[in-house]
Amino acid sequence: MFIQTEKTPNPATLKFIPGQVVMPSGMAEFTAADQTARSPLATRLFALEGVESLFLGSDFVSVTKQDGVVWGDLKTRILAALMEHFTTGQPVMDEGADGGAAGATHAAATGPDEAIILQIKELLDTRVRPAVAMDGGDVTFDRFDQGIVYLRMRGACSGCPSASATLKHGIENMLRHYVPEVLEVRPAEDAA
Repeated sequence: MFIQTEKTPNPATLKFIPGQVVMPSGMAEFTAADQTARSPLATRLFALEGVESLFLGSDFVSVTKQDGVVWGDLKTRILAALMEHFTTGQPVMDEGADGGAAGATHAAATGPDEAIILQIKELLDTRVRPAVAMDGGDVTFDRFDQGIVYLRMRGACSGCPSASATLKHGIENMLRHYVPEVLEVRPAEDAA
């Protein structure tokens, strides 16, 4: 088994591509070891000292390291853990588990702005998310409020130095072009 490794725009995150399906449907994000009970793979990776968070995509695993940790030894240990996990045929997620609450899904579209929200989600799904997944991350819709679109950055995008530029110059410009009701794009705050 050969596992490719790719750098992401976020220097704290590497993308690992095992050459097989990781998540058959959906995506999953783990930001703490106590969230990994439903995923044997996430449990295995969080057991490695220096792992801060994980993002599981359709065919990749993005790993974000803790501050002060150097990639050299950690990358080797991650590769070994991934190799062992996939060659022994263990599941990525426990049976019946999926991305669930931590999965990468859009918030519901209801209310008077439902048509605008559906258009925003369609643009995110067809034009933004595939490109962002190539960098080991994801972007999901959180809410639309008085012309402002709030988005959640996940995986390699979360904490990435270029995330604000991606939001403002990439996503915001594209959404404003296609959806005139969009005035601005901002990151969603966890407390919001």
